[in-house]
Amino acid sequence: MQLNYYPFELELKNTFTISHGSRDFQPSLIVALSDGGYTGYGEAAATSYYGVSVDKMIASIKGVEKIVAENIQLSPEELWELTFPHLKNDPFAQCALDIAMHDLHGKRNELPLYKMWGLKLEDLPLTNYTIGIDSVEMMIQKMKEFPWALYKIKLGTDHDVEIVKELRKHTDAIFRLDANAAWTASQAIENSYKLKDLGVEFLEQPLHPEDIEGMKKLYKESALPLIADESCIVEEDVKKCASYFHGVNIKLTKCTGLTPGKRMVKQARELGLKVMVGCMTESTVGISAIAHLLPLLDYVDMDGAMLLKSDVADGVKVYDEKVHFPECNGTGAKLIKFE
Repeated sequence: MQLNYYPFELELKNTFTISHGSRDFQPSLIVALSDGGYTGYGEAAATSYYGVSVDKMIASIKGVEKIVAENIQLSPEELWELTFPHLKNDPFAQCALDIAMHDLHGKRNELPLYKMWGLKLEDLPLTNYTIGIDSVEMMIQKMKEFPWALYKIKLGTDHDVEIVKELRKHTDAIFRLDANAAWTASQAIENSYKLKDLGVEFLEQPLHPEDIEGMKKLYKESALPLIADESCIVEEDVKKCASYFHGVNIKLTKCTGLTPGKRMVKQARELGLKVMVGCMTESTVGISAIAHLLPLLDYVDMDGAMLLKSDVADGVKVYDEKVHFPECNGTGAKLIKFE
């Protein structure tokens, strides 16, 4: 068994801005887990907003290398159970390792992950393409440069409805609006009626996660469905969200990987919630892992690699408003650049 670590500075096509800040590069760690002639790849973005760095993730995974080596023949789920107690304070590192374990497991069994899970590639949801906060002119320009049927609009300003009105003049695409927890309940209620008339499909995380009373009020009065993001981080959050959201957006990096992510999807379904899986800004390694969950989902946000100026990996790709799976086992991802 061997673990290798590949840090990257992923360059974005455009400066990406949300309510938390702007960036032109995204640090990311790709983990390569090799055994028996096979190599599995996993990834997690290093996000300063969450206190995550590449060096921290590498140090965390190195701390469990012996456990992985001694138990490399176990299933990814069994390995996750053994490593999680040591990595629970570094969920992004656990995610990168868990994805690599799943990829390796699929390759050893000579099957793509979706087939190992008994799934079929039918009626797959289309990913949205994200338009970050910018001047209206630049947001329109980004849409023109990348025509798509479904846009996620990152907002969280005092002029969000006016911005969407301007964008609507230039496309018939469906809009999803992510306010990144920047609104109040009264703002969200008022905005929901106006935005529904502008072709917005749902609102993602309109309020701060701690504003429970505001979310309960919004849940009763909103004209649009509400999808949890920051309010749904780990498995225990799914049940809580069922009382004041219509659906949840599961991020593999935040919940620690495919192993708990699949359980969260199942739990959300049992609670009657809509299910979405979202991405960070990441390469095709991370996106390929998300892709195998598509048959289980209502919505997906897996445009991370589409936002990059240059990808460092190959695998599952999204173009022509379709998802294209390679004839490969595991997640289908492989590195094409090494740093």
